[in-house]
Formats: sequence, structure tokens, C-alpha cells
Amino acid sequence: MDDSAWSGAARDRKVTSLGLEKNDGRLSDYDEEKSIEQVETEDDGPKEYRTVASGGQAGDENFSRQKSRRSLQSHRSYGGEDGYTVFSEEHQNPTISTGGKVANNDDGQLLVTWDGDSDPMNPRSMPLLRRWIVVIIVSSSSLAVTCTSSLYTSTYRQITKEFHSSRIVATLGLSLFVAGLGVGPMVLSPLSEFYGRRPIYIYSYLFFLIWLIPEAVAPNMATMLVGRFFDGLSGSAFLSVAGGTIGDMFTKAELSTPMLVYSASPFLGPEIGPLVGGFINQYTNWRWTFYVQLIWAAAQLALIFFLVPETYHPVLLRNKAKQLRKETGEPWIAPMEKMSRSIPTTVMWSCIRPFQLLILEPMCLNLCILSAVLLGILYLFFGAFPLVFQNNHGFTLSQTGISFLGLFVGMILGVCSDPIWRRNYSRLVQRREAAGGEPGGSEPEFRLPPTIYGAFLVPIGLFGFGWSTFPWVHWIVPIIFSAVFGVGVIWVYSGVFTFLVDCYPLYAASALAANSFARSAFAAAFPLFGVQMYNRLGYQWATSLLAFLALAMAPFPYLFYRYGKKIRGKSQFASA
Repeated sequence: MDDSAWSGAARDRKVTSLGLEKNDGRLSDYDEEKSIEQVETEDDGPKEYRTVASGGQAGDENFSRQKSRRSLQSHRSYGGEDGYTVFSEEHQNPTISTGGKVANNDDGQLLVTWDGDSDPMNPRSMPLLRRWIVVIIVSSSSLAVTCTSSLYTSTYRQITKEFHSSRIVATLGLSLFVAGLGVGPMVLSPLSEFYGRRPIYIYSYLFFLIWLIPEAVAPNMATMLVGRFFDGLSGSAFLSVAGGTIGDMFTKAELSTPMLVYSASPFLGPEIGPLVGGFINQYTNWRWTFYVQLIWAAAQLALIFFLVPETYHPVLLRNKAKQLRKETGEPWIAPMEKMSRSIPTTVMWSCIRPFQLLILEPMCLNLCILSAVLLGILYLFFGAFPLVFQNNHGFTLSQTGISFLGLFVGMILGVCSDPIWRRNYSRLVQRREAAGGEPGGSEPEFRLPPTIYGAFLVPIGLFGFGWSTFPWVHWIVPIIFSAVFGVGVIWVYSGVFTFLVDCYPLYAASALAANSFARSAFAAAFPLFGVQMYNRLGYQWATSLLAFLALAMAPFPYLFYRYGKKIRGKSQFASA
């Protein structure tokens, strides 16, 4: 993420409102009844807090001095480009949290804060090398989870013969794993707000490892399918909180490069799966596919257990408060200790809000459908590539796996183009300032240019791939067009994810959960009819049908770029 992701440049004196009150009977993602107003001084010393009761006179005066709550919220939230992570001001000012109490208030309680980034308990005080080790471990662990989704596809030939099963039933193993990835974040990710990131890391990855065991020793297809679903469900919990660790450890000035490294890992995993699985299943038994995954997952779990500390700031502040109470005997309190939310309520709203956004918000719905179609096509390719390259060009299983390097390279190129889009975003912000906008102010639509270009690049890649799948066309040509498709996918995702966070700042986590659910639903469904469609329509027209589907969704990002502000003005959930 770039520095421009934080709209509102740092000023000598800045007043921000957390806007945690209820609005029209709907609970915000923070689900609190009060807003906390923070006054920042020029130095990094203690910050003053005062509580503003919603509906009270002080609240009315506060709102008369500031912008609308929805407008102000758009300057607080920003998202990682992995499609799961949401950052807020908490990552820059971690003492701002729901339920915080004023120092020396009527109850005599003292608010715990960081003593700057150099505080020994602050994860940002860790040496740079130590923080980068954590980044690499978290990124490789995410890569292992998403790689597991597609590594399984190389076992089809052997497991259908051993279990006397059809190809469509074997494909269910891929669909169920991806379905688990989509459902898990809505149910499991809110738990990190109560227990921190490290317990979620350890237990989710432990269960991810455990559920690989029945897959490796499965005596029948039913065992395999059950294991696949729960394996995806377990891995999704890790994916849903892992990106937040990056924001915990790095300031906004340092965040761009480590976040770029992490954001690439969930998208590169599916392309690595067939590459590794092709060699394993060509030269040995299919069970070694899962033995390799077990070894990899066990190594990652050991690294997480021994080298990845707790980094969630509210939990660390709670630990600091306990330590201060023990050492001083004074009533120190952390913001998290006054949090009024319950786990069942938080999980319930985490499951309900994504569907509210999909049903009631046309921008959220259409952008989620666009990104879902692209991931569905990507997972459909795990069945289409073997047909094209084995039947047309005589590729072996391992060579078919290598053909996915086109998608891999395309996505790498898409990720590496991020600085270009960051500069374009900065240019749009500066142009807005020159036109009279507030300094550092932004519009969510400024995030959409990569999506606009990517949405039209995807059909080009698909049409090119489809009409180069003739036996007399050299095999490198469809691989090149698959790389074009890969670039377009990354561009679409990078714009959609950041737009959803900026457009729905109060409901940013729910917006990304809606997108994750839609993507996983399409990715689970498309492989179930992909092979049949390619055999019935032919390789050229089957791919063209996918291209026309993507082309039908391509105008929406441009329309939202032009008219998004008007649409947001009529929205119940979007920032004004």
C-alpha cells in the first residue's frame, strides 16, 4: 500500500472522530454507541481523549464543527490488496479503540498508550530484520494455503481410478476447499478482535495441518471431500487475519513494500499448485501430493509458533495494562478491556452485513460479481489447461503444470505494476486539491483506474487464449495470452479491494467479506461445469463464452468511476 492510501496528510494539530455510534438502527463494523474524539499534539506524546455521547449536546456541537460522519470515515480505513485485510486508523494510532476511558476520569482509571514506536512492547520497535522474517513467514504460510487449493487438481487421474469415482465428484474436492475459504472469514476472522492474531495463526494452521492427514490417508472419496472442506475452512482463518500483521509492524511510510510482498502470496499460490503437483503425480503415488503438503504445513506451523509473536495492538495494550497494574497498583486500563461487544453478536453481524451490501449496494454487487467471475475463470482453467495442452500438444502431466507459469508470470507483472497505479492515485489526489478540495482529500473512485484497464485486458487475454488453442498454433501463444489474463486479474483486484474499503469505510470488513464470499462461490462452481463446457462447445468457443461474460462486466468500473459519487450520495452504507 502507498502513502496516499491514508487521505488527510498529517498536520500539526488534527481532530478525528471515530464515528462509532449507531446509524439509523444499523450497527457499524465497530458496533459501539459512542464516538471518541482524539486531539493529536505536535509531538508523539500522550494524546487527550474525551467521550462524546451520541445524541447529546456535546455530540451536536461536535458534528456542527465537522463533516458528516460518513464523509469523515472515508479518511480512516484502507485495505490490503489481498482481498481480506482491512486497516484503520488504529494501525497508525493504536490507542484509538472502542471503549477507551479518559485518563484520570471519574472512575480514576488511567488509559494505557504506547510510549511512541520505540515502546519495547510495540511491534514496530522490533529490529527491521526481525519484522521482515515475520513478513516472509506469514507470506509463505498464506502461499501454502492457497497452493493447497489447486495442488489437488493434479491427483484427478489417480484418485478417480483408485476410488472408482467420476471426474465431477473428484472436482468437488476443489470446489469444497474453495467454499471453505469463502465461508471461513465471516465466521472466524472476528475472533482475532477478542483473542489477538497469534492464537488464530496457531490454531487455524494446526487444524489446517490436521485436516491434511485424512486427505493423505483417505480410503474413499467421501473422506477426501470432508477433509478438503474443513481444510479450506481452517486455512481461511489464517488468510483473514494474516495481512493485519503487516500493518501492525510497519508505519505507513514503511508499509508499501512488505504489503506488496504479502498481497502477492494468496494470488500466486493457485498457479504454483499444478506446477508442483504435476511432477509429484507423474512420477509417484498421488498420496505424496498430501505428504508434501503435510511437510510444508508442519514447517510453516513451527516457524509461526517459534518466530511470529503477537502483534495486534489492542491485545498488546491489554497486556501492558495488566503489567502496569501489577507493578504500580494503579487502575491502568486498556481500551480493549472496556469493549462492550460479545463474540456471538460480532460473529452474527459479520455474517449478515456482507449479504446486506450485496443485496442493497449496486456498486458492491457488480464489482463483487466482476471479481468473482475472474476467479471462477481462473479455477476453471485448472480443468481446461490439461484439455488444451495435453490433447492439442501432447503435454505430459508435469509439462501441463509448467504451462501455468504464464498465469504466474502475468500476475507477478501485475503486482510489480503497483507503483504505477500508486503514482496515478497521487496525481488524481493532487488534481482534486488543485480544484479546491481539502489537502490530502480523496474520492473512492480514484482507486478504480487499474480495475478499468484490467477489466478490458481480461477479455483480450481470454479471446487470444481461446482462438490460439488450435493444434497447429505453437503452445507458447496461448500461454502468452494467459499471462495477459493474469495481469488483468491482478489489476482488477487491486482496484476493487481498495475501492470497497474507501467506499464503505464503516463496513469495510463486511465489504471485503462479501467480495471474498462471491469470489469463492464462483470459484467453487465454475470447475464443476468447465470440462463439460470445453468438450461440448470446443476450446475456442468455450473460452470465448468466458470472454464475453467478462466483457459484459467490463463497463461497470468505468461507470462507477464517472458516476460513483452520485450513487454514493443515495447509498445507505457508502461514504458520502
